[in-house]
Amino acid sequence: MKYEKLAKDIIANVGGKENVNGLTHCVTRLRFKLKDESKANTEVLKNMDGIVTVVKSGGQYQIVIGQHVSDVYDDVVSIAGFTVDSEEESKEKLNPFNAFIDIVSGVFQPLLGILCATGMIKGLNAILISTKLLESSSSTYMVLNSIADCLFYFFPIFLGFTAAKKFKLNQFIGMAIGGALVYPTIVGIAGKTMDFFGITMVMPASGYASTVIPIILSVYIASKVEKLLKKIIPDVVKSFLIPFFTLLIVVPLTFIAIGPVATGASNILATVTMSIYNLSPVLAGLFLGAFWQVFVMFGLHWGLIPIAMNNISLLGGDPVLATVMAVSFAQTGVVMAIMAKTKDKKLKSLCIPAVISGFFGVTEPAIYGITLPKKKPFIVSCIIGAITGGIIGAFRSTLYSVGAMGIFVLPSYVNPQGVDNGFYGFVLAMVVGLVLGF
Repeated sequence: MKYEKLAKDIIANVGGKENVNGLTHCVTRLRFKLKDESKANTEVLKNMDGIVTVVKSGGQYQIVIGQHVSDVYDDVVSIAGFTVDSEEESKEKLNPFNAFIDIVSGVFQPLLGILCATGMIKGLNAILISTKLLESSSSTYMVLNSIADCLFYFFPIFLGFTAAKKFKLNQFIGMAIGGALVYPTIVGIAGKTMDFFGITMVMPASGYASTVIPIILSVYIASKVEKLLKKIIPDVVKSFLIPFFTLLIVVPLTFIAIGPVATGASNILATVTMSIYNLSPVLAGLFLGAFWQVFVMFGLHWGLIPIAMNNISLLGGDPVLATVMAVSFAQTGVVMAIMAKTKDKKLKSLCIPAVISGFFGVTEPAIYGITLPKKKPFIVSCIIGAITGGIIGAFRSTLYSVGAMGIFVLPSYVNPQGVDNGFYGFVLAMVVGLVLGF
């Protein structure tokens, strides 16, 4: 094990494996759910080689590692004997906001890698079409498009799986509910009214393909139904009768009530966010660009992910999250300047990997290891981040897919109809962020 010692030290200083309710990881952080955070030696962990810092946010005890976090995670899981897919019930009661962040991160976090990949392919396809290297009628385009759209079109199935894991429902039941929402016959009657044993069911005009909120709510309800059924169905027939009754209850209920209500809520959310953005795209960009790194530090950025996914599903693109994607270049420019000026060999050695990860959109090593401890560079990066957000807002740049970061996000700004001013506005914001930051 490459990180055996670090993994053992982490386990010991979070209060031992018996103090851990659950463990996941994201791009740079180990995300623990601890039974008692007071048992963790936070200062010891912060000063440990191999750890950037420790953050407590959203009901999670987050240890910032860096881009090799997945390797450290594997060693921690192996040494502690954790079951990767299991998570004990936490006795800690989260406030509503922390609970929301916890749910959103738990549902969307496992999909970020594949979201990034398919989004880049979608952008690449748009570039090939706009440069006339491909025709939309060609079989090559159709194959690439199927790869690019497969995740988003069948999003309810993927979210059914991750939401089921989060809500402790049988994950295959979650997938089955998602599959019912995108079943071809159901997709074909979008916008029509039908009945289920005499009960009217109104199908949304846009259908349920690519939707976010309906499946998450349905899986949450299903988790409650399954929990109730486990109490009343005999053990000898639980394996098939629990899925049988859960699906028979939840899927029709989704089409009758949950889906229409969730779709209405989705439309309201899209309308409200776009109304706020349209009041002044520049001010929206300035605000989000200025505080985005603060949001990331405390895990609050997860709150914008479902809004962006919802806007892309209903409107075809999202201009809100689009305003913050050049902030990482402002942070990277600042760190490049520190690297160029410092005589401190240790600081310079920290700057090199931070700059590399910054170009790929991962800024935690730069924030926690370099700019935040020095305060002024962090404030400068926030100011420059605001400027990049303002530029993106002024050009009304739009994200057409979510997941990619840093230089890899470029294809996500390409309009499926062809390269437009929004794309050039984002490129300008990237350059300005990097140069002004430096």
